[in-house]
Amino acid sequence: MNKFRDIVVIGGSEGSFVPLREILSGLPANFPAAVLIVVHTGPSSPRLLASIFNSWSTLPVEYGDDGMSIESGHVYLAPPGRHLEIVEPGALHLSDGPKIKFSKPAVDRLFHTAAAVFGDRVVSLILSGNDGDGAFGAAAVRAAGGLSLVQDPGDALVSSMPVRAIEEDHPDSLVRSNELLSALLHAVMPFKHREPLSTVTAVE
Repeated sequence: MNKFRDIVVIGGSEGSFVPLREILSGLPANFPAAVLIVVHTGPSSPRLLASIFNSWSTLPVEYGDDGMSIESGHVYLAPPGRHLEIVEPGALHLSDGPKIKFSKPAVDRLFHTAAAVFGDRVVSLILSGNDGDGAFGAAAVRAAGGLSLVQDPGDALVSSMPVRAIEEDHPDSLVRSNELLSALLHAVMPFKHREPLSTVTAVE
């Protein structure tokens, strides 16, 4: 039975730009979900990622801001040096809390708060990157009834984040890079995308 999922949370670090570009450039203009992204950046990083991602995307991309309402068909990016969180009833919050697994913004913080507010409406995706940020957040998404996807570490440029997510979360599927877009479309728009995914591996 297909569930209604309209919140997509994505986390990555080193090596995540190539899959992010393929995902953002391929999402259709009628994509019926909000997309929230954390990419590890330092506090002094120039605020350029949103404009770069916006140049790739058919959906509007902007940095998340405090109190901003989450809208389907929009992409929100964590700004440098702030945790991007979701608070009731479905708004963005920027936190100045401490680093999590050496990262601020942290993938774990976004994933945990998304699961707490939206439960089984959430699809999480862990991409290439260093360290283990995102593993516990992805587990929280799955525990809340959401769907946990992880880039196959075998074709991630940096496998640490995917491997830790597999170890801690036991995700629903491992997805090769060339199938990440299709996997998200299946998760959010299942009735329009029923062709089989040849390189999506269910995790027992």
